[in-house]
Amino acid sequence: MSFFKKLKESISSKTEAVTNKFKDGLTKTRTALVEKVEELITRRKKIDEAFYEELEEILIGADVGVNTVMELIDELRAEVKKRKIEDAAELQPVLSEKLVGLLRGDENPGLNMAGSGMTVILFVGVNGVGKTTTIGKLAHRFKSQGKSVLLAAGDTFRAGAIEQLEVWGQRVGVDVIKQSAGSDPAAVMYDAVQAAKQRGVDVLLCDTAGRLQNKSNLMEELNKIFRVIQREVPSAPHEVLLVLDATTGQNALSQAKLFGEKSGVTGLVLTKLDGTAKGGIVVAIRNELNLPVKFVGLGEKMDDLEAFDSEQFVHALFAGLIAKEEEQASEA
Repeated sequence: MSFFKKLKESISSKTEAVTNKFKDGLTKTRTALVEKVEELITRRKKIDEAFYEELEEILIGADVGVNTVMELIDELRAEVKKRKIEDAAELQPVLSEKLVGLLRGDENPGLNMAGSGMTVILFVGVNGVGKTTTIGKLAHRFKSQGKSVLLAAGDTFRAGAIEQLEVWGQRVGVDVIKQSAGSDPAAVMYDAVQAAKQRGVDVLLCDTAGRLQNKSNLMEELNKIFRVIQREVPSAPHEVLLVLDATTGQNALSQAKLFGEKSGVTGLVLTKLDGTAKGGIVVAIRNELNLPVKFVGLGEKMDDLEAFDSEQFVHALFAGLIAKEEEQASEA
């Protein structure tokens, strides 16, 4: 059975709505990456040095990341030798297979939830990446699963951050624990944890500052928040999610490196994937940081935050090819 056919079959058990969201959300990346690869394969029938060089350029252009691209090209060269592939067209399924492998990783990208009692999820990331929106969308997601949710407005330094979270709270129908602007974020977290305990909520979602106005170090501030939360709920935070804006490509990768090393990040949320041709950044981040992508933002609506699924992602990228292969099979 062909790789694309297998991929289609593994997708068929998943809901069509989600499959379509991935397909629509990755349109720009599909154009930048897969269609260019197709065009290259059609134009250059033979696999030679010039072919590899062009393929390298296309992958780097879609922000797959230089290190990842070099590894990928080396692996493709090895496969070409091993399978004695001469025709460039035969390389497409091999490339897709490699991408699924890179994206899959070993662990299950689902959220780590508390076995019993309250789950605490901390959100970190620079300003402007869509952190507050992500928190609102995730609150909506938990609520629609029947869980009770509370939000903590720990980004007390950015003008309007508390109000923005409150707007989301109202939209989703979830309370927000806050103090006045400029107050100590760790104190807000303390209040939020106490309130969450008293109310017996299932999930506490905590916003944190992306940048500090004063001279104190952002990472120190985050550590203080950690300590306060851990004192009250020893197993928390259950997840530290770094929110990245996919449209910034390589810049998102360097942010992930910085935060990942210093703030105990356990997973990533990539926002605005629908607005970029740089969706290859998912592959680079996954490969270079070994951090799981937990969620991706695929649109503006409240329910457009989807759990990341490597097969859905690759299926959406290669949707055109899969349809083409089916067409050929039915004609045959």
